[in-house]
Amino acid sequence: MSTPDWLILLFTLAIIIAYGVYKGRKQDGVNSYLLADRQMPWYVVLLGVMATQASAITFLSAPGQAYTDGMRFVQYYFGLPIAMVVISVTFIPIFRKLNVITAYEYLEQRFDRKTRLLTAFLFLLSRGLSTGISIYAPAIILSSILGWNIYLANIITGGLLIIYTFTGGAKAIAHTQKLQFLIILSAMAIAGYLVVDKLPEGVGLSDALFIAGKSGKLNVITSGIDLDKGLFDWQDKYNIWSGIIGGFFLALSYFGTDQSQVGRYLSGKDDKESKMGLLMNGIVKIPMQFMILLIGALLFALYSFQPAPLNFNDGAYERLKKGEPAYVSAMEEKSQRLQQEQQRIVNSITIYRKNGFEAAIPSEVGNLKNTQKQLASLRTEVQEKIVDGKYSADESDTNYIFLYFVKHTLPKGLVGLLFAVIILASWGSISAALNSLASSSMMDIQLLGNKKVLSEKKQLSIGRMHTLLWGIFCIGVAMFATKMGSLIEAVNILGSLFYGTILGIFLVAFYMKKVKGEAVFIAAIFTEACIIGIYLANIISFLWLNVIGALLVIIFSIIIKPFLRKA
Repeated sequence: MSTPDWLILLFTLAIIIAYGVYKGRKQDGVNSYLLADRQMPWYVVLLGVMATQASAITFLSAPGQAYTDGMRFVQYYFGLPIAMVVISVTFIPIFRKLNVITAYEYLEQRFDRKTRLLTAFLFLLSRGLSTGISIYAPAIILSSILGWNIYLANIITGGLLIIYTFTGGAKAIAHTQKLQFLIILSAMAIAGYLVVDKLPEGVGLSDALFIAGKSGKLNVITSGIDLDKGLFDWQDKYNIWSGIIGGFFLALSYFGTDQSQVGRYLSGKDDKESKMGLLMNGIVKIPMQFMILLIGALLFALYSFQPAPLNFNDGAYERLKKGEPAYVSAMEEKSQRLQQEQQRIVNSITIYRKNGFEAAIPSEVGNLKNTQKQLASLRTEVQEKIVDGKYSADESDTNYIFLYFVKHTLPKGLVGLLFAVIILASWGSISAALNSLASSSMMDIQLLGNKKVLSEKKQLSIGRMHTLLWGIFCIGVAMFATKMGSLIEAVNILGSLFYGTILGIFLVAFYMKKVKGEAVFIAAIFTEACIIGIYLANIISFLWLNVIGALLVIIFSIIIKPFLRKA
């Protein structure tokens, strides 16, 4: 990077750390540290909820996801607005009426202590692991631009954000998230503009969208029907049905029962502020995710008109070049020939469109798809060579595609800003996750059943210690995140293994008043075992695990209840 890029990157990060420490000063107790004294207005709740969900993985991996698999991932969010309404009607009033710090406190009041402990454990496991993956995402940037070992980058990335999270708690997180998210949205808008601006002369946005569409990258709505068999494909990851139904259950569990989100809207001034922030998230999230994925689809179009590398992971590809120069030379020769053919085709299609020769386009589109298939095969072979030769532990280069564009295309200054944005995005979500992990492990585990009255100062000290320990744990998890492929998929798969069970417990608590703790506890254990078994058998797409998990807890609870005298 250039000197201006370094200055902008370091200045932006330093400002956020200083701002967070300043805003989080004068902590006087556990409510202040964990819930920001419940004084946040709706727009801070909104930005906090969005920033917690939209981590660096969203901005780093989502464009790459669209580049490789198209925009169908956006369907994952189709059930979210419905979930926001249900949470606002049911979850928020109950949590606020009981004045709980964590969502799992309610379960002890409704069921018993062991059910609270089980649910808190499932949350801590899933959120702790996914937060570690989130730390790995910005570490990729430091590793790429500095040539650092990825493990050192994990330690530095995770260590820096612990500074203001440890000292300032929820108040520091809420205020820094507000600033972070505004910077992030502005920078991503600039990045989108620059993708279009870098298109060749005479090629406009409509041409790029046409090429992206014909290449299968604008597949926003898919049915999930296997055209060869004429049947619904239950293993299809993203389609309108898995998005609306599976996405609804996942969003209901994530926003309704995951403490990282519950803590954000419980910090609101009152019911109205909390509900407004959550409902606005339901309105804004889908268009925002659509635009981020669109950047990836446009990037694919851009690299159809100009040369693209065989692998977007610069560091790994350079190591492969040095280790096996003859192999790389032969592959690059094949790639260059295919890319020249691809450029000829897309230029021809663009000319035909401008001059009204529509009849000539279909045959060229067929040629384009055939060429793209061969290029994709080359890229896959090179990626396998990189992994097999241990030039990189990353299973794919999906997470590096947008990073490559930023690094090699953007003007001086903007490169540093975009890198800062991706790091800030990670800090926003990870800091909230650490705060929620500390809240739950402190209130639901350590202090559970504690009869000794602790001073506010002592509780504050314990809360900070839990934050620090979870930060260290998550950095440790990040060390093992290199083999997870697309990070945005990895996080959602991990959540789906646990969220259905957790949601089922809360649904029984809210709507099945005759079911008691013993029945739902046993049902939850059986359900979690079933979900893990179904996932390992690979018989259904991961989004459906959320639906199955929630329903199984309800069904098992009904079946078990008659056999338990007090259940």
